[in-house]
Amino acid sequence: MAKKLTEILMEQGKLNEEALSKATLHSQQSGISLQDSLMALGLVREEDITIAISKQLSVPYASRENNILIPEKDQNLSDYINERYARENLVLPLFEEDGSLAVAMNDPSNVFLIDNLKMMTGLEIQPFIASKSQIFSALDNFYANKDMLKEVIAEDPEDNQIVEGVQESLAELASPEGKLDLDKETSGGAGTHYIKMVNVILRQAMSERASDIHLELFDERVSLRFRIDGSLYERTSPPKEAVSAIISRIKILSKLDIAEKRLPQDGSFAVKFHNRTIELRVSVCPTVFGEKLVLRILDKGTGEVNVDKLGFEPRQKKDFLEAAALPHGLIFLTGPTGSGKTTTLNAVLTTIKTPELNYMTLEDPVEYKLAGISQVQVKPQIGLTFAAGLRSFLRQDPDVILVGEVRDSETAEACLKAALTGHLVLSTLHTNEAIGAVPRLIDMGIEPFLLASSLALVAAQRLVRVLCPYCKVPYIPTPETIEQALRESQLPEREKATWTFFRASGCPKCSGTGYQGRKAIYEVFRVNEAMRNTIYKTRDLIELRKASISTGAWNLRASGWRKAVRGITSVEEVLSVTTADE
Repeated sequence: MAKKLTEILMEQGKLNEEALSKATLHSQQSGISLQDSLMALGLVREEDITIAISKQLSVPYASRENNILIPEKDQNLSDYINERYARENLVLPLFEEDGSLAVAMNDPSNVFLIDNLKMMTGLEIQPFIASKSQIFSALDNFYANKDMLKEVIAEDPEDNQIVEGVQESLAELASPEGKLDLDKETSGGAGTHYIKMVNVILRQAMSERASDIHLELFDERVSLRFRIDGSLYERTSPPKEAVSAIISRIKILSKLDIAEKRLPQDGSFAVKFHNRTIELRVSVCPTVFGEKLVLRILDKGTGEVNVDKLGFEPRQKKDFLEAAALPHGLIFLTGPTGSGKTTTLNAVLTTIKTPELNYMTLEDPVEYKLAGISQVQVKPQIGLTFAAGLRSFLRQDPDVILVGEVRDSETAEACLKAALTGHLVLSTLHTNEAIGAVPRLIDMGIEPFLLASSLALVAAQRLVRVLCPYCKVPYIPTPETIEQALRESQLPEREKATWTFFRASGCPKCSGTGYQGRKAIYEVFRVNEAMRNTIYKTRDLIELRKASISTGAWNLRASGWRKAVRGITSVEEVLSVTTADE
């Protein structure tokens, strides 16, 4: 192919033998392609090579000069190919006609990309070839109206004095309930440009189902990232000079000290967006290049507070709810930060809640406000720690207590004392597996015989991304994968005939990721006599695992496989978040 391409370039008078020899030597020494060497040495222009490939492959050439690299208006082409997918694969929709979509791409010989575009759009694909630089430029122009922040950045700020402008505008932007109303347009005035920039960042993040917003200043650049379904994605960054103003705006909304830039600060505020109340948790931390801002978006409208929608297998849900219905005892849910433990415990409390019992929670922070349940925010700076709050709870006549996290021996002992005195206590621990909660609690000073008598259930959870229902593709995995699924899922072989595996693809509805939302996978162990005897005798994990197997329950990997064989998630996702011994 390279030889034929060089022949075309020579026929067009764009290349000679001397230049070809020089580029060939450079290609061999540097390990890059001959095409890249020709451009790197300035021997042939990128457009000349693109035109030569167009002739070689008989694919139409698109550029700004021939007015083809300009997408048709009023055809909603961005609905066919979303911005992220277009940028990652260097493709640009041009026009749709008679069931065919014209797409400019840098490599029209990539049949896999063309097939994927067919599946995503449901249309036949007519490829055009264009140079990388022109595609990048055209992408910026085409998707600019989809990037709300880019439009605001392009505006000239009327006033760089942010503080006065923000303070004057707060009253205008508040809803009747006193929340920031993102559905209202920002009126003019000092600081309006930066207020609008903050509003657009929040709107865009919420529109994309982001759980966190990261704004960070580096030496030469600014990074704005959204965390969507557990992964961080770069977004159009505000200019460097606007970062301080943006952070000041967020600080005022959160009632933080805008003059304090040397110490970390935490706060929160609420907004109205599409007639929903959304709470945001704010963390500002000083770094060597300036302050870093992280916003956690707590959207009650999207939270899975129904225990049936969390991801429990039927037996796991039954075991968990039966343990939560006990009059007293300890229930521990383990997993890393961000694995959904708080959401699970809140859903369980909502499910078991009855007017006849008194429910109290002690959290840091209170992320979801639950009706009919007394919730207390931990404030260590004034002495309201988990342990201190738990001691005061016992004088409030509670029946069920939720403790956000057991972090130290004092809190562990307070939880144990509450369970032994006739209360049901639910809490979380940071361990890799459910059964790991036992040695961790013993390390914190809990006596094994007291733990054995009070522990009712231990569970662990992870989050796996759910395959997008609009674009997931069925496939037949390798025999080795099927054998691994059969072995690790602990499912009977007779069910193998009903298994259906899917893999991620990518479409506009899932922003090209192939996934849409997340579900939890669990391991849930009810503590039976065999486990109690083992806890009393040893803290060895191997022995504890053997005892937990006697309950008939299964581990995280098995739970993951059970979702993969039903097409809920992908095999790759299960293998990435679990290990064989979990």
